[in-house]
Amino acid sequence: MMRRILPFVFLLPLLAHAQGDLLDELNKTKPGTDYTIATFKGTRLVNGHTIETKQAGTLEFIFAHRFGPLDGGVYEMFGLDEAFVRLGLDYGITDNLSVSIGRNSADKIMDSYVKYKALSQRSGQKSFPFTLTALGGVAYSISPRRDDEPEGFETVDRLAYTGQLLLARKFSPRLSLQLMPTFIHKNAVSKTVERNDHVALGVGGRLKLTRSVALTTEYYYRLDPPDNDVLEAQTLSPRYNSLGFGIDIETGGHVFQLVLTNTTSLTERTFITQTQGDFFDGKIHLGFNVTRTFQLKKQERR
Repeated sequence: MMRRILPFVFLLPLLAHAQGDLLDELNKTKPGTDYTIATFKGTRLVNGHTIETKQAGTLEFIFAHRFGPLDGGVYEMFGLDEAFVRLGLDYGITDNLSVSIGRNSADKIMDSYVKYKALSQRSGQKSFPFTLTALGGVAYSISPRRDDEPEGFETVDRLAYTGQLLLARKFSPRLSLQLMPTFIHKNAVSKTVERNDHVALGVGGRLKLTRSVALTTEYYYRLDPPDNDVLEAQTLSPRYNSLGFGIDIETGGHVFQLVLTNTTSLTERTFITQTQGDFFDGKIHLGFNVTRTFQLKKQERR
């Protein structure tokens, strides 16, 4: 019996030393960095953008549609007789850089933007609490027609610019929140109704209900209140803050978003500064966003 035990007695110090060396190596190993993904499922929250950008080589087709106000009654089939549409293409140059072009039937606007994800939420060794995406856009209004241009009207007067920071945090697998400080400049405006420069703060979020269904909301508060106290603005063109609610449904290669909002416009130039319906006064528009993604470039294996 002793002859069987003695070898183990002599081996114990060696095993203890080896275990100590292994623990030391494990302690020296630094924890990795985990990047947060899918803060939002799509690139649009309701009317505006999320922090998400398209992957490199990915083309996304976006079809956004808004009907007329629900209070139009049976005569307007509760808004279904009216249609306001944006057709857009988003393309990922890199995983963090996207570009887009779109056409809006409302106000006959062509729009384009560049979107760059500068910082990403992550945990671990190099943690960071939120994701930051910068957006720069330009919108060109085809309206009015050339023959209807007022005296002194120039091509540059059709342009408007948007600068936006999108800050979002995914608090849990179900809840994500976003802030959207926004600046908009219009080259030409009706001075009795609005200003050239507009500042707004947007807030929004996403609450995931099931694996494929989520609720979204979005609200833009004008820091420079609309000039609704001006008589012309009251009678001809009242302005309200943009508000929207949505239901996101993920179905394979595309996302379907059913929305309720008080605006028919689909670019920042218009829905932030020119929303003419009061959501709480019944000026609610049913609408939807449909996206379809196409992989144009083979993804590299990591």
